[in-house]
Amino acid sequence: MRRSTLADWGAGVSLPGYRVDSGGVSTLASGHISHNQGPHTHPAPEIFLILAGSGHVHIDGETSPFAAGDVLVVEAGEDHHLEAVTEVVTTWLHLEPAS
Repeated sequence: MRRSTLADWGAGVSLPGYRVDSGGVSTLASGHISHNQGPHTHPAPEIFLILAGSGHVHIDGETSPFAAGDVLVVEAGEDHHLEAVTEVVTTWLHLEPAS
């Protein structure tokens, strides 16, 4: 096994001018929608790495499909929700401006 951190990957999963503030791994059951209680936005971008499953991402009222292996970059201020068609496992990263 090789152990590494996000910092070890450098620009592999990052946006210029930003760094990771927080993150986690979440599972969304088939048929469920994340953040379905009104608008859900952030002051900086958020990155989703889709590890398993498939579904739809809703961004400012527009819908696009996603599947395992996709990386979704949600820009600052965009209202966003994930809808699971099959069970979805995702890693999410909240970003903040780099100092």
